[in-house]
Amino acid sequence: MTTASDASTTDTPRLPARETFRALYRHFRPHRWTVAIGAVLALLGSASGLLQPLAAKALVDRLGAGESIDGILLVLTALVVLGTVVHAFGAYVLERTAESVVLAARRTLIGRLLRLRIPEVERTQPGDLMSRVTSDTTLLRAVTTQSIVSAVTGSLATAAALVMMAVMDAVLLGVTVGVILLIGGAVALAMPRIARSTQRAQEAVGEISTVLERAFGAFRTVKASGAEEREAAVVDEAARRAWRYGVRSAKWQSVAGSSVGLAVQVSFLAVLGIGGARVASGAISVSTLMAFLLYLFYLIEPVTELVEAASQYQVGSAAVARIAEAERLETEELSPAGPRRQAGPVGPVGPDRSGPGRPLGAERPGSQVADAPGGAASVRFEDVAFRYRDDLPYVHHGVTFEVPGAGMTAFVGPSGAGKTTVFGLVEGFYEATGGRVLVDGRDVRDWPLAELRAAIGYVEQDAPVLAGTLRENLVFAAPGATEDEIRDVLVRARLDALVDRLPDGLETVVGHRGSKLSGGERQRVAIARALLRRPRLLLLDEATSQLDAVNELALRDVVAEVAREVTVLVVAHRLSTVTLADRIVVMDAGRVRAVGTHAELVAEDPLYGELAATQFLSSAR
Repeated sequence: MTTASDASTTDTPRLPARETFRALYRHFRPHRWTVAIGAVLALLGSASGLLQPLAAKALVDRLGAGESIDGILLVLTALVVLGTVVHAFGAYVLERTAESVVLAARRTLIGRLLRLRIPEVERTQPGDLMSRVTSDTTLLRAVTTQSIVSAVTGSLATAAALVMMAVMDAVLLGVTVGVILLIGGAVALAMPRIARSTQRAQEAVGEISTVLERAFGAFRTVKASGAEEREAAVVDEAARRAWRYGVRSAKWQSVAGSSVGLAVQVSFLAVLGIGGARVASGAISVSTLMAFLLYLFYLIEPVTELVEAASQYQVGSAAVARIAEAERLETEELSPAGPRRQAGPVGPVGPDRSGPGRPLGAERPGSQVADAPGGAASVRFEDVAFRYRDDLPYVHHGVTFEVPGAGMTAFVGPSGAGKTTVFGLVEGFYEATGGRVLVDGRDVRDWPLAELRAAIGYVEQDAPVLAGTLRENLVFAAPGATEDEIRDVLVRARLDALVDRLPDGLETVVGHRGSKLSGGERQRVAIARALLRRPRLLLLDEATSQLDAVNELALRDVVAEVAREVTVLVVAHRLSTVTLADRIVVMDAGRVRAVGTHAELVAEDPLYGELAATQFLSSAR
């Protein structure tokens, strides 16, 4: 069973304050003018509140003088209504902008994550990456809009109130500021703890997503193994950890928030006592003391805004650190505009024909690359060495072979010989540690990835089928395919009978990862998807391992037919699928030990002869 510690990712390092601010500003910058409008509206709302104590003082003075107060009451009412309306509109502007910030952050992060290099994805838990798109970006809502505006408006409103209080009585102001600064120390101590607790909570949320993604990815295995409770226990531990850190963050946020109320209440008592004595001594009037107390209560909102802004900044800095970590992951350059490095020599290619007789891989309307050359592709490995990471052993040790063009080339050998890795290097999923991998005489590192992959059809070992309809899966790699092309590939992949008996035909939903299809049906869907792409190079990795003998034989004939115009590379453990290959590359322990036809290898290579004899092939006897 995977433990919580196994599933968790490493702790995300906190960013320095300057980098955190820069990252936040990057999200905030496109919306700065809208936020500025919200800030102006918030300031206007605050200004109306700032005038209310002065109006109240005038009201008391007029009452004391026996004068009419109708005008003052109207002014007070207008200030209250105006302040409320302006504040409400400003809040709407900021909330709308906050949602735009989250949308932009999610779109940017999703686009980046989908372009991650395969090694980066293999080093990172997918569930944790998903939590950064969903949970962490949500935390940006407040910090990039509301907290910035609150910091500005709260600071200005606090400064203005303090100025007005100083004009009224400097002694009472000194009492107020002294109490606030004394209690403000508790707020300063709480802020770093809020950031740390929030970051730990977000990491635990990412762990929950990771474990659930793993469990749902092998749901039948979980049930068949009776592992529901064990998996639930792992998720429960992560959920408890998220709760624990969330409660810790809430505790410190409550300390910070309650400190404001405490500071104001203590200040009120101090001002009331000292102010009462000053009124008794005649130093100030009753109306001045009342107005001062109103300003003191007015301070509650802007000071609270400042504390909340600081708290939100701490929460946001934790989210920004996790988002920034995801943004630092290495991505692929998918633009077809140019190669990933200086271009190398380009080998000869065949003519580009169009129409029904065009070769597989020629351009179709809506294809990714407008000028994809026609004809079968050539593949050559020149002394290729490769390992997945620096701390892992080499998978390839000087692999060399050549596939000149159209025809079928099979790769056979024991498990772990490096056969599937050949396909990963051809597709550009990985870069060779040493040597060169060439397609059409051109190093794959010199190919624009979009152009390279547009010429390749790839059927993976586990033949993944995506959630959605059967049609969506078939046209996934060829969205411009016509109905005639789809029907033709269904017949060739022996899927036409399946489609005819499905209740909704091609519009039938196949379930999560194709759960409503059998293993053989998923493999045929994957093969049909690759054929519909009309590639110049077709890679089949154990593509018929789950097919029955009848369907395997039929698809072997289809592959043989395709191989007349297309370069087909096949990885297979069942030698019955490759006996008719034009050439067979025998691999063992990351090296090419022999190349030849089936008959030649049976006679000349002991390993291949043993594999053939074990599988009772007549040619082996």
